[in-house]
Amino acid sequence: MTDKIVVLVTCGSAKEARKIARAVVEQRMGACASIVASPVHSIYRWKGKVESAKEFLLIIKTTQTLFAKLEVAIKRLHSYDVPEIIALPVAHGAAAYLAWISDSVRPPRGKKK
Repeated sequence: MTDKIVVLVTCGSAKEARKIARAVVEQRMGACASIVASPVHSIYRWKGKVESAKEFLLIIKTTQTLFAKLEVAIKRLHSYDVPEIIALPVAHGAAAYLAWISDSVRPPRGKKK
């Protein structure tokens, strides 16, 4: 098991997904945020009714230690009352890619977290 996680977030628009993706990568909370360009069709229960919506899936690669900070940022930027924010552990991965994630979320030299 690694300390890396993949965080799934559904967004109401591609614009919202891009805004969140850019913010989390610029602030070094995620090494990469991939947006599934075609909308996904979600069917879900909300306030006692079955609803459906087109959403855009955001996939963020980061570390477990950054999850709490990332969650706060997503909630601040997201339009939903209850945004989907689900972290999945990365059991294994290419060593160079996992190292790149660590390097990408590490604060620049001379700066504190």
